[in-house]
Amino acid sequence: MNNDPELSGKYLGTISKDFVVVSDRLKETSYEIRSRGFSDYPIFPISKVEIPIGQLLIPKEAMSLEWNYYATYVDEFVQRKLIDNKGLFEKEYKDPDEFCCLFVVDTDFTNFVFIPYPED
Repeated sequence: MNNDPELSGKYLGTISKDFVVVSDRLKETSYEIRSRGFSDYPIFPISKVEIPIGQLLIPKEAMSLEWNYYATYVDEFVQRKLIDNKGLFEKEYKDPDEFCCLFVVDTDFTNFVFIPYPED
């Protein structure tokens, strides 16, 4: 669940570059998921190709991004057996007002990454 050191070189640059552009939208969506009672644990899967996890929120073509951004929450990951221990995940989950929970899906790397929202 922690940020993987493997992320730093290959992925951090492209994820950070895109994240600056989409962070406000992701933060707003996270708030909506939580305030509407869907879940206290929103997750944003990102991938360069289409994936069947969550709802497509921001297609990469719409904003000249490298990643597609999807929105979902912990229950879908439990149902799909992508999370074995929901309690442990919830314990490790970072404050959703300060951090965005990304689920990075790529050919060489698939993992959760918590990235801080830019400060206003």
